[in-house]
Amino acid sequence: MSVALDVERVLAGLTLEEKAALTSGSDFWHTEGVERLGVPAVMVTDGPHGLRKQAEDADHLGIGNSVPATCFPPAAALASTWDVDLLDRVGRALGRETAGNDVAVLLGPGVNMKRSPLCGRNFEYFSEDPALAGDLGAALVAGIQSQGVGTSLKHFAANNQETDRMRVSAEVDERTLREIYLPAFERVVTRAQPWTVMCSYNRVNGTYASQDPWLLTEVLRDEWGFEGLVVSDWGAVVDRVAAVAAGLDLEMPATGGRTDALVVDAVRNGTLDEAVLDVAVRRVLTLVARAQPALAAPAQIDVEAHHALAREAAADGSVLLKNDGAVLPLSAEAATAAVVVGEFARTPRYQGAGSSQVNPTRLDDALTALRTATGVHLPFAPGFSVAGVAGSEAADDAALLADAVEAARGAGTVLLFLGLPAPDESEGYDRTHLGLPANQVAVLRAVAAVNPRVVVVLANGSAVSVEWQDDAAAVLETWLGGQAGGSAVADLLLGVRTPSGRLAETIPHRVEDTPAFGNFPGEAGTVRYGEGVLIGYRWYDTRGVDVAYPFGHGLSYTTFGYTDVVATVTGEGPTSAVRVGVTITNTGTVAGAETVQVYVGDPEAAVLRPTRELKAFAKVALAPGESRALTFDLDARDLSYWHPGLHRWVVGGGRTVVEVGASSRDIRGTAEVEVAGEPLFGPLSAESTVTEWLAHPTGSAVLGAAFGEATAALDDTMLAMLGDMPMRVIASFGMGGFDADGLDRMVAEVAGTTGTAAA
Repeated sequence: MSVALDVERVLAGLTLEEKAALTSGSDFWHTEGVERLGVPAVMVTDGPHGLRKQAEDADHLGIGNSVPATCFPPAAALASTWDVDLLDRVGRALGRETAGNDVAVLLGPGVNMKRSPLCGRNFEYFSEDPALAGDLGAALVAGIQSQGVGTSLKHFAANNQETDRMRVSAEVDERTLREIYLPAFERVVTRAQPWTVMCSYNRVNGTYASQDPWLLTEVLRDEWGFEGLVVSDWGAVVDRVAAVAAGLDLEMPATGGRTDALVVDAVRNGTLDEAVLDVAVRRVLTLVARAQPALAAPAQIDVEAHHALAREAAADGSVLLKNDGAVLPLSAEAATAAVVVGEFARTPRYQGAGSSQVNPTRLDDALTALRTATGVHLPFAPGFSVAGVAGSEAADDAALLADAVEAARGAGTVLLFLGLPAPDESEGYDRTHLGLPANQVAVLRAVAAVNPRVVVVLANGSAVSVEWQDDAAAVLETWLGGQAGGSAVADLLLGVRTPSGRLAETIPHRVEDTPAFGNFPGEAGTVRYGEGVLIGYRWYDTRGVDVAYPFGHGLSYTTFGYTDVVATVTGEGPTSAVRVGVTITNTGTVAGAETVQVYVGDPEAAVLRPTRELKAFAKVALAPGESRALTFDLDARDLSYWHPGLHRWVVGGGRTVVEVGASSRDIRGTAEVEVAGEPLFGPLSAESTVTEWLAHPTGSAVLGAAFGEATAALDDTMLAMLGDMPMRVIASFGMGGFDADGLDRMVAEVAGTTGTAAA
């Protein structure tokens, strides 16, 4: 039986050197222990979608072997489920495997935004939308931590590329940070309180995330109320003393005592307050204490149940993009007359490369699964070589293509498995193009020329262009399906399960159409987020850019009807709320699940806002003919934007458009409401413009009195010309009947009346 760790007693008994050591790792995967005070070391390990516990002497990049663990679908596929309940169940399974392997913290999930489809680590991130990523991330964290182990929410913040990731400075304005790149972290922190948050490698506006007090203390702790520990990404600390002062609690991995000595020296020479170090030590000790109960009584792991859950998640995360002529699902007759083409059918691409690689407990391939399910030894042709697949790279692509064409000729249906080779996407570097390999597209073209019934099954961790899709009757996007992905594909193709996945990211036609094109991945150590708040569907929908498939899209083997869309407003300003109602009906002949999406638009905002933004969603399973009424409650934050001048969330008010639909471009019902906004004025100064003075309730009266009779001359044309002029210019021109001293008195008068509380 373990003895509870008395954090305050231990803290009081530590030497300065021991305190410094406790805020750094003891090796690559363990925290430091203090044997004389009964403080054990605990293990943390990679694994957003599966435990990756390596042997003591293994490397962290994945060359060494790790213990067998369930490889669930990575975040790209999990996000496409749009199912918070499923994410909670996957989290619980991950938590049991973590505790069952004597690990205290699972390093994940990652909730960074998919700013560009070329980011090499997009398979490990959820979405281009912060509300979706935040809700799913919170569910996964809650599920994992329900088993008595911790998570590490990452990578905080603005880690949206792999190119130069350890040095690059993400130059992004505060409004864009607040509306796009921070909210997913905020949702997870405020709803699920992850045990740790992992800072990113990169700089944000010139400051390394590991030593940014605004990020790690002011926003994360003071504003959001984060209660846990901030850990560095492995090797992300540049200045250990500055990092501790900024709010970093644990540097990983160990540095052989080098940076510990820097902390000791800083305390002794007075450049670091020991009380600040004590705060970090207390957080580390608290983490160790929280982990002890689960480590003392590890959970039992049901490997088969977890595999079945992985199969369910893979199926629900697959998105049916296209299904012309209802070629899917295959009838029993069509299934037995099918031919399987593509190396990925027998050599599955099921997870990404880098620190998240899992050693699966078993691995299902689609070819075997289809043969087993149909009871027929379906013909197979590899079709093409695949980089990184042993025995495939040296193959003759011309010969493989010819064999595939002959296999397809006369077959009932061609099930063609295409995708990105593993070397195309990985942690550590970004993709250079959106397309599939040319040898794969060539096989599709040739096979389609001899057989019109081609079903393409895609395996990829991030969006690929589908300029070839006219040659396919159906396209099933499976992302990376984890260890049970092969069986899940068979379930979907044969109609055992009805597709219910929806896109968590837009599929564009060309990389040139993407929001960050020209600003990704930056140059000379800097990347400018020039697209601002218009990322993903916000960009495509607001600018009217044509896309291959929109955010939220996904077909089913059934159909759904939307009726009775209503929206009702209560409150005003910061207490505003909108209740949205809709009734969903399964209008088809088979059971299925629909993902209902609620978007909000603010066409009268004082700042540029996207045409629509996702604010709520729900996945609902319905039998044929079944209807269900759904209600969504949107609060003031859902109606707000970050005001760049006032530096806070504000409800602008006015006409607000509420849309309910099946994707960002498949809106099934709209309701417009009037929201009562809040005053949007701040303190006035000589730098404030004429327009800002006129919009201020007190400033307008003071300005009118100062102008006197000249006010009559301020017609619309004159106001348009003068509106953007700072008041100091008006004073210097003598246009308003006051000089600089008079303007100072006016500023003081307004301040004396309203103070600064109005801001």
